Amino acid sequence: MSNIEKYNQIFVETFEVDESILENYKYQDTPSWDSVGHMTMIAALEETFNIMLETDDIIEFSSWQEGKNILKKYAVEI
Repeated sequence: MSNIEKYNQIFVETFEVDESILENYKYQDTPSWDSVGHMTMIAALEETFNIMLETDDIIEFSSWQEGKNILKKYAVEI
């Protein structure tokens, strides 16, 4: 499975959304992306890509697109 497939799968499973909406998906676009959902997603990303996100990056992770940019800092190419 490619990194983009893994990344998308985390969003689809965590927030129970269709993959087709991910490109424009942002924090609180659905009720499931709340603070608990956010930390669930962060934990899944850290485990999947074997990284440890810094606190500032966790806070700034506000959309599917922004997440891709943040993961680049950790050498995760999406």
